[in-house]
Amino acid sequence: MRITAHDRARRPGPPTRPSRPLRHTRRRLAALACLPVVAVVAACGTGPNPVTNAVSGSEAPVGAAAADLVPAQVAVPDGMATGPFDQPREALVPQGWTMSVFARVPNARLAAWTPDGNLLVSVPDEGRVLLLDPSGGQRPLLEGLTQPHGLAFSPDGATLYVAESDRVASWSYAGGAATGEQVVADGLPDANSPDLRGAYGHELKSVAAGPDGAVYVSIGSTGNISVEDLDATPPRASILRVPPGGGPAEPFAVGVRNGTGLAVAPDGAVWSAVNGRDNVPYPYDRPYGDATGSSFGEVIDEYVTAHPAESLAKLTPGRNLGWPYCNPEPDTDPGVQGSAQDFTDVPQVADAEMNPGGRELDCGALAPVEQTFPAHSAPLGLAFTSAALPAPFGGGALAGVHGSWNADPPRAPEVAFFPYADGRMGPQQTLVGGFQDPSGARWGRPVAAVTGPDGAVYVTDDDAGAVYRVAPPGR
Repeated sequence: MRITAHDRARRPGPPTRPSRPLRHTRRRLAALACLPVVAVVAACGTGPNPVTNAVSGSEAPVGAAAADLVPAQVAVPDGMATGPFDQPREALVPQGWTMSVFARVPNARLAAWTPDGNLLVSVPDEGRVLLLDPSGGQRPLLEGLTQPHGLAFSPDGATLYVAESDRVASWSYAGGAATGEQVVADGLPDANSPDLRGAYGHELKSVAAGPDGAVYVSIGSTGNISVEDLDATPPRASILRVPPGGGPAEPFAVGVRNGTGLAVAPDGAVWSAVNGRDNVPYPYDRPYGDATGSSFGEVIDEYVTAHPAESLAKLTPGRNLGWPYCNPEPDTDPGVQGSAQDFTDVPQVADAEMNPGGRELDCGALAPVEQTFPAHSAPLGLAFTSAALPAPFGGGALAGVHGSWNADPPRAPEVAFFPYADGRMGPQQTLVGGFQDPSGARWGRPVAAVTGPDGAVYVTDDDAGAVYRVAPPGR
């Protein structure tokens, strides 16, 4: 089924502009209209302290703890104690759980378990997919690839899918070997695409395999608010679907700014965790805080810190998540300074810069976002858990929350857990935290978390260059 890339009026959009670090000023967007496009990757996160799902918008919102979290020293095997583990490190984990360094993998990104109990880890910078055996030993499974990132297996475990920056390919997998390379989808946009001239902030791609044999691939936006992505072929800021048995990749969902988190639930539903826009302007025609006149269109640091929420959305054929015209609005009292926020079933509000007055897209007509992360969390890997984990973690999803620059204070990295039952995703909870101190300094940034066959959670960290094993009691 072919769908249109978006349902906006066919009229020229405003020029894009770069994301910029926060300054303690109010800024009118008109002054930015002539700036060149700069592709910037969002990076955000939530902290480990327990709170309810509704929090003050003036604070740094965090997920409720999945259990009572306690400090635990990260165990580091001999030979792995180079930075940041050249000094003791503590994480926050559920009572009785342990955390250790399972392997050192510089720039480790996404991960997937093989049917025979090995852990695959992608290393885009090196063009490799590594195979880590149960003892932590590692060797290349695939080399010479173009920024391999997403990894997924077919439901029967016989086929490995790898999302490179310019294509998706598959291999037959058996006995620790990948053979019989096949192209699943090619010609995907990346920084080498002639029309992009090297400017592509979100070129890494993720992949997921459905129970019917369909393959899904994320295509990120080139920049923060690059409206021209919607008219590209294939549309960027989208999720593409390759039908069972092969065929052209067609748009499945659009308006997905950077859906790095991409996974298929046990019930076959496709979910995406999305990095939202940076430096969002105030979208209401009223004063914000102590302003005396309308703050509409101003980029206000306090508002930017708490907006927009970042989507964890169930994707259906033709769904539009609204980018760059609409943003998830978590405020329970929209536009009011210090409003509490609710991250479940979040409505969308028109972007003041890209969609003033809803002239491009009726944001109110979009379905609410099922779950969201606090602003600038930068959710990356997304994976559903299995019954190998103890209750309540055996039924849900894990997300690597990378942490952000576009918030003050910065969002803290964590491993987040979302309960999942009867097709509904529950609110975010923190499973592992403690990667960031009160000053905002970090010693690690989780990318992905996947359930191992041994009943532990394995976490990749591209900042620390590590894979962690986070184990429940007795595992």
